[in-house]
Amino acid sequence: MMNKTNKTQFMIADTPWRNSYWFARMLLNGDKYGSVGRKKERQLLELVVRLEAILAQKALVKQEKLSICKNALLKAFAELFIPSASDYLPALLLAEDIASEFNSVEDIVVFIVSVKYIVAPMNAAIAAVPSNDTEFCHETATSILDTLGEAGVGKVISTWDNLGEKGCLDVERSLVVSEFTKLRNILKSTSATHNDNEENIVLTAFVQEFERRLGQKRKGRAGKSLEDVSTFIFNYYNFTSHPKPDHFQTDIEVDKWFKCKDGWLIGISCKRTLRERWKQVSSADNHALSRYKIKEIWHLTTFDKDLSDEKITMLGQQRQIFYLDDETEKFKSASSHIGMKDYVRPLTHLISDIRREQRG
Repeated sequence: MMNKTNKTQFMIADTPWRNSYWFARMLLNGDKYGSVGRKKERQLLELVVRLEAILAQKALVKQEKLSICKNALLKAFAELFIPSASDYLPALLLAEDIASEFNSVEDIVVFIVSVKYIVAPMNAAIAAVPSNDTEFCHETATSILDTLGEAGVGKVISTWDNLGEKGCLDVERSLVVSEFTKLRNILKSTSATHNDNEENIVLTAFVQEFERRLGQKRKGRAGKSLEDVSTFIFNYYNFTSHPKPDHFQTDIEVDKWFKCKDGWLIGISCKRTLRERWKQVSSADNHALSRYKIKEIWHLTTFDKDLSDEKITMLGQQRQIFYLDDETEKFKSASSHIGMKDYVRPLTHLISDIRREQRG
């Protein structure tokens, strides 16, 4: 196994096409280089046209083409941002690092291919990936509540997660297959010299970087999924949201607020899990809640396996309530426990509880 791995590493290292991945990664790296490939795609494509024109000049020998292309690249990157812009120095560093990889005309060809056929198409494809789950979930969630009524709220939340994830992943999969096929056809028809191994290097470079960017999109969708479903539920039952209390700060992220009939507020926090920062003593303690006329904070969670007794009791003592799926073992055990039963409620009661607090 090790010999096969070493052989593959040698085959990748022994060809200029190895940089098809690294050029794409460098151009899209936001931390070190400012994500020039995303922010300045048009200018990069214009640079590529100039590089192609230089390489096409028969009057120039290879070493001259190489030097001229390096200078053109450095000059173009220096003009991408004004010197006072925060992205200016990262762009210069990127240009220098790319130019350092230009050791032959073939390296420039690989850079051109990376910009035209990996970075630019990937940018367009990523833009087509949904940023939230709503479009896949709205109709099904409506049908569930129309059919099951308030008792179906828990099923809406779990179904929303499943439908949204599958729907978005189906879109991602279609885009990966479509763009992969286009790239493979381009590589087979291009005049740039490469063998089957080098073609595979380019194709896998595209897939690897595409998957990294898709992963970033998924993280964003996961963070918004429960917030989106809570908004849907509020709208379905015509509940009125209330603005966040002025100057109220807490380490608990609250996604929705509603005003009770007595003028006090209840905040709803929608998170899959409470792993983040739960061991800190919440700044939303009884004193702070009372000062801002906040009656309680309610947590809607879809993953309660890591919801320990300690979490429930620590936050429950600070007027924070957990709405859990009625059928889970955690709800059954906590709701019958003398030390936790006051801090957990069934999801099937969520709507009636909001209605009672708002309307009496």
